[in-house]
Amino acid sequence: MPKKFHATANGMSLPIEALRVLRERGIYVRPHVTLEHQSLAHRYVLHGVESGGAAGDVGHYVTFAAEDGTPLPCLHPVDSIAVNGVHAVVIAPALVRVEMLRKSRTYELRITLHRLRPETTERRPALETRVLFRGSYGRVELDLAAKDKALAGSVTPTFYSASGEVIDIPEYLLAAMRAATKAVNCCGCSHSHYVEAAQQPTRQAPHALKLARESAIGGELVDHNAEPVAS
Repeated sequence: MPKKFHATANGMSLPIEALRVLRERGIYVRPHVTLEHQSLAHRYVLHGVESGGAAGDVGHYVTFAAEDGTPLPCLHPVDSIAVNGVHAVVIAPALVRVEMLRKSRTYELRITLHRLRPETTERRPALETRVLFRGSYGRVELDLAAKDKALAGSVTPTFYSASGEVIDIPEYLLAAMRAATKAVNCCGCSHSHYVEAAQQPTRQAPHALKLARESAIGGELVDHNAEPVAS
């Protein structure tokens, strides 16, 4: 595993050799967090892509959560031709990005908070990035991709400080970390592991809309399901 990783809005800065191995294994991750403008809503939002998976003894995955660590609903899922690629798109004012890399039973983890920072002199806000958790050389003494697969999703790597002490993991980040740990052991991954399914808007039946339009009297709507009032 590489000795040093940096965390920015673009994700982990991986050595060329690590990137080459991931490409050869067919694992494609898009860790970038970008600032986008919604012209109709006249506001800026952050854009992220849940992506990645595993192939054999190598795994790399990125997912996103809300600031409190809970799952975010995706804007829409993505159906990819190849596995271990893009799974879902998320849009939010703030994103917690969970990025994990696995080689066999050794793990690297970066969790970063990304949010908009309003600027008084510019119309375009700045993108603020803050590291919430950094773990290197973490271990899981289980084969979560094969014989211990039933335990995937319930465990996280154990990370140690330079002095050999266990690093405590913030409680609100545990669920996202468990999901990422399972994802980097999901060989041939074709689905999201933490981002929730897209929320479908409620649509009114056409006949109900027709009744509503025909019942608009004096700016008020008549409820056709109400009990008749005796005269």
